[in-house]
Amino acid sequence: QVNLVESGGGSVPPGGSMRLSCEYSNLPSSDYYLGWFRQHPGKALEGVAAIGSSGRTSHSDSVEGRFTISKDTAANTVFLQMDMLSPEDTGMYFCATWWPSLGLKAYKLYVPNGHVGFWGQGTQVTVSS
Repeated sequence: QVNLVESGGGSVPPGGSMRLSCEYSNLPSSDYYLGWFRQHPGKALEGVAAIGSSGRTSHSDSVEGRFTISKDTAANTVFLQMDMLSPEDTGMYFCATWWPSLGLKAYKLYVPNGHVGFWGQGTQVTVSS
């Protein structure tokens, strides 16, 4: 079965940096998409960034220029480097994968709105002074 395990969360002051990791296994296809999502307390799930098996990436407008998604295929791990963090970035961060037919940009609305695909348990990120 598909397995996704996030790590790297914690607490950081505003302006700081943090790197999240998601170790994945048993993806259903060699053609895949992996993404990071977050949920602020009391708010809907939000797509943050996504990466395909080809290496193609996409970042949401709210994190463009501050966050970077990448992957280490040999280690079966996808990363989210987060810089210039602000309190608005506080939330639970999830890693997920979905069916290739949905495409890369599905992370923006379709995947989080329908909670489709396979999801990890999440890791908490707190940005506070």
